[in-house]
Amino acid sequence: MKPKNANLKRVIVDFKKLTPEILSLLVEKYPDGYDDEQIISFKNANNEIVEAVEVTTADTKYLVKVSTKLEVTMENYDEDDYEDFDTDDPEAVQAPELDPEDEVEEEEED
Repeated sequence: MKPKNANLKRVIVDFKKLTPEILSLLVEKYPDGYDDEQIISFKNANNEIVEAVEVTTADTKYLVKVSTKLEVTMENYDEDDYEDFDTDDPEAVQAPELDPEDEVEEEEED
């Protein structure tokens, strides 16, 4: 017998492709942020290790790549910031201003 989510489409999402809908799902699932136990590690097609957190809709399992930008954006989430955008518009979610030391860490992750 297959698990109930065996037929879900699987999508890996980088911060640049993050939509208001996926961000909202993340904040709903991880209201206090995520911790190490909730991070999934896997190798991508280039054999690089990727760390991500998972959110699921009725038909899709999203693996959202973990980053400092994602953490800061989740911490500062306000759905009113996105009311003028479509829920599937990746242009709506803008990268936050990071401290210089966070930016160095972010570059090392890429």
